[in-house]
Amino acid sequence: MKNYIIKILFILVLVLSYSCEDYLDKAPESDLDQNEVFSTFNNAQGFVEEMYALVVDYGTSGHTFQDYLYGDDAHGNRTWKPSYKIDNGNLNGLRTDNYSYLTPWKGSALGSTNNNTNQANASRRPGVYDGSLKGIRNANIVIENIDLMVNATDEERDVILGQAYFFRAYFHNEIMKFWGRFPYIKEVLVGDFSLARPATYKECALEANEDYKRAIELLPVDWDTMSYGEKTLGDNGGRLTKGAAYAFQGKNLLLAASPLMKINNAPGINTYDYDTELCDMAVDAFAGILKLDDQGRYDLASWDNYDEVFWKTPAARMMPGGTELILSAPGGNTAQAERFMTSGMDRDIHGRSGSEISSPTHNFIHNNFGMSNGLSIEDDMSGNYGPTLYDPTKPFENRDPRFYRWIVVDGDPIGTKASIPAKHKQAQLFTGGEHRSTGSDNQPSTTGYMRKKFYPVENGELHSKWNRIIGQYMGALLPMRLTDVYLMYAEALHASKGATVAPASYPLTAEGAINLLRTRAGIPNVHPSIVADKNKFMDELRRERSVELSYEAHRWVDMRRWGVAHLEKYRRKTAFEFPQDHSSFTERLLVERLCEYPKHYWIPFEAKQTQIYEGFDQNPGW
Repeated sequence: MKNYIIKILFILVLVLSYSCEDYLDKAPESDLDQNEVFSTFNNAQGFVEEMYALVVDYGTSGHTFQDYLYGDDAHGNRTWKPSYKIDNGNLNGLRTDNYSYLTPWKGSALGSTNNNTNQANASRRPGVYDGSLKGIRNANIVIENIDLMVNATDEERDVILGQAYFFRAYFHNEIMKFWGRFPYIKEVLVGDFSLARPATYKECALEANEDYKRAIELLPVDWDTMSYGEKTLGDNGGRLTKGAAYAFQGKNLLLAASPLMKINNAPGINTYDYDTELCDMAVDAFAGILKLDDQGRYDLASWDNYDEVFWKTPAARMMPGGTELILSAPGGNTAQAERFMTSGMDRDIHGRSGSEISSPTHNFIHNNFGMSNGLSIEDDMSGNYGPTLYDPTKPFENRDPRFYRWIVVDGDPIGTKASIPAKHKQAQLFTGGEHRSTGSDNQPSTTGYMRKKFYPVENGELHSKWNRIIGQYMGALLPMRLTDVYLMYAEALHASKGATVAPASYPLTAEGAINLLRTRAGIPNVHPSIVADKNKFMDELRRERSVELSYEAHRWVDMRRWGVAHLEKYRRKTAFEFPQDHSSFTERLLVERLCEYPKHYWIPFEAKQTQIYEGFDQNPGW
């Protein structure tokens, strides 16, 4: 038996809908040996709680909270931000970036608090790489010492072990999403050890799949129905369940099946070429949670209740997600949460100090947010699918209802209260308008749009300095929600079997899954001609994903795994220029992103890591 001291932390998870500290019998930051840690269920669960705190909330875990969108979907003009480095191809700079959620902030202001899990401020906790390594180690400690739980019931041992298997897979996946193939670590590493990288991404993904399968066997469907869940009855919504394990099992397999991972960085990437065997496995995994959805454990949010997924919490400062919640992250304190929620709006409107806008790009909106007839703007204007709705002289009319729900355009009402200055009662996003950047200023929009997906609105009145309602709510990104499951299910199923064939594991086609989401939004089903064209339907499926999950930090991963990030369409960031009278509209290039395949598809590892461990090769191009 290995001898090492284990630290139990008092986790300050301020925005979760459950209370982790209820399981801790020991004082904060207690050092215990493994025998004492695993002597009781409460102690063991207290140790497991740290792994929940290591789940990174991308929206609040970077020092620059509003700079969490690394794809082509948002623009900011600060050259020191992570998104700027990515736009300029400087992925090597992300490894030690002071402001990214990928690594902990190393700024001197943090002092000894840096990289400390026991922090209410998420930017002081470990980032994706360091936190995932710590999470993997903690999971392996649990797995190696589970036999010490002699005073626990079988159910208690199962849930401790199930959480550990889930987190071991999850934290490997977090590293793999950004750094690529990674050794699957299944023991507590001490002394000298070797860490050779696997030859393919698939090898590591299959190891993670086995852990997810173990987690599914051991985790409950609902903590509230279990004896060990009685201590936090009614507040267990964020804890790991079978549903979460099914969802992340499927995601792990779909990512491994995706064009980038399938081709393993070889030349000639084909964006429509998936590993169909892995796709079939992913579909079966997603079927597991969709069956739980049918049983009432989860439910797609209705259009009327959709804000509950993003910010409209049922009580002050509780985690959003509603019936779609599958996994939440710890998030941060009130100030961080509010900076995240306001990150798409002009600071002169919301008044949240320290917040800078991350403006929605015209290219992303134009290419993805389509028309009320369910067509993309490109397809609508082609005339191949019926009468044309898009009018280039009136570009904000007849759009998809999600466009109006989540995007702020010129002339949109902000508020009617008498205290609101006239210049702030409506969005002035025309070129030179009150809420439009003049160039160096990063508070107004740089693109001609703002976004309000996570921004509180009551009775048509947006939160503002003159209508302070934001304090009643807690907006946050969810690592996993049910809409994402339907989108991934449809993608994996279509890649393997096409749009109109249901698998043996669940009676829903890819076409049917996408149409569920379109029906909720109030737009027509996918046009039959598009359904009949395999590649065209995949394009439409991806567009649907881009709209539904817009500004939820999936875009950069999706662009890369689809093998399209290096194409001109995805390298451009543009603004929309137009005068106040809307007499003309012009697209203006803001950034031509530097992205070469395969160099800029993976973050490089620290150079010394590739030198110390034999067989740990660097990512291509670095």
